[in-house]
Amino acid sequence: MCASSIAARYSIRVLLVIFTFAFSVVGFSSGKVGQDPATSQTDKPATAPAPAPVLPRGKKLMLKDGTYQVIREYQRNGDHVRYYSLERGDWEEVPASMVDWDATAKMAGDEEKAATAQVEKIHKQEEARRMDNVADVDASLQVGGKGAFLPEGEGMFVVEGKSVRIMDQVAAQMKADKLRTLEQIMSPVPMVPGKQNIVLPGARAALRLKSQTPEFYLREPPPDPEKTSTIQKSKRAGDNGPDVELIRAKVVRNGRQLESISTMFGEQVSKKRNSVSIQRWEVAPNVYRFTLSEALPPGEYILAQIAEEGLDIFVWEFGVDELGTTAPVKK
Repeated sequence: MCASSIAARYSIRVLLVIFTFAFSVVGFSSGKVGQDPATSQTDKPATAPAPAPVLPRGKKLMLKDGTYQVIREYQRNGDHVRYYSLERGDWEEVPASMVDWDATAKMAGDEEKAATAQVEKIHKQEEARRMDNVADVDASLQVGGKGAFLPEGEGMFVVEGKSVRIMDQVAAQMKADKLRTLEQIMSPVPMVPGKQNIVLPGARAALRLKSQTPEFYLREPPPDPEKTSTIQKSKRAGDNGPDVELIRAKVVRNGRQLESISTMFGEQVSKKRNSVSIQRWEVAPNVYRFTLSEALPPGEYILAQIAEEGLDIFVWEFGVDELGTTAPVKK
């Protein structure tokens, strides 16, 4: 082989090496070798849009052209108003004649009312949340306004300040009016109506209260037919809870009259009892709070559950004494 042929082949190989090297440099600088530049650009993550600017909270200085400035405070100096702009973080001035003072005052009042309403709403939500948290824990059920807690167990409880006492149930009696019975016997025509009274023995209840605004809490047993309840004759008026009535008793001879029932030909015509208005609140599962609509004057009272057939004869009794007087209970 001649020298000229060898030189030609050597030159071709050098050119191939140079071409390959140049191609690799170009491919590396534009991304991966053999990658389409358009594809390379689409694979780049898209830039997230800038969030919308949040206007800082503050007072509003209303202007007569319908706009306003969000400010921290302002000072009126003669014909100019100097204010600190929360948007720009600096002190600025405008002519006082540009400020709508009536609208500024109204806006301040509206914002104050809205803030007060929001605080009350949050307070109510917190109170509701607190009651929800203690709903299933008897030991944590706070009652009254002085840090008292409802004891465990079922029954009716009375709360006076920090004092919490359980009330005993007593049995009332049905007694016929002797005078009406005698009139019926003596009358030749059986048109004399009959009368029966529901009474409690004794002129005074054993439980005496000093407060004229006590609160009452009834904890009923959970619905379990196999469990015997300590509450006698407990009845519920549907799914809304027990129908409890507060009645002021009338002190009669050797007893306290709770209800008077009139009958005619063996049928009930009317019944009368002196009821006192109370409100019922469900504060926990099977726990009900009863509050008074008005203060109780001194006297004898009972709490009774009302069923479809009438007043339950098993009632909770108590008496309210005048301040500074607590007479002994006569048995």
